[in-house]
Amino acid sequence: MTNYTGECLCGAVRYRIVAEAPKAMFLCHCTRCRKETGTLHGANVFFREGELTFERGEELLSRFALEGTRKKRWFCKTCGSPMPRQDDNGMIVLPAGSLDDGSTLTPNAHIFHDSRAEWADRAADAPRHSEYAG
Repeated sequence: MTNYTGECLCGAVRYRIVAEAPKAMFLCHCTRCRKETGTLHGANVFFREGELTFERGEELLSRFALEGTRKKRWFCKTCGSPMPRQDDNGMIVLPAGSLDDGSTLTPNAHIFHDSRAEWADRAADAPRHSEYAG
């Protein structure tokens, strides 16, 4: 079993996941994931089962389910950061960006790639800077 820890942007919500290696990590380009994150794609890690506990701030979590879909999300009411959730079947869905250390993760696939943002392919050629380059 491995410990995976992380927190939201403001630090109000902190979690720990104790689980075996992830089932998968997907970079999802569907419209819903792009709207949920406001970014190029969602980056989620999936665990078949494990133990998700909140070390602080569980009362600050807001839960949302998009009616008529499988789309669910938990997020910090203060800063809006997506937080991990555990479904009724035991599956844990972890937004990868909230991890303290994601160095052991490797995405398995880009999914819903045909739904990607119109500018997604052009992003690969954008200059890279180590800091804000405004």
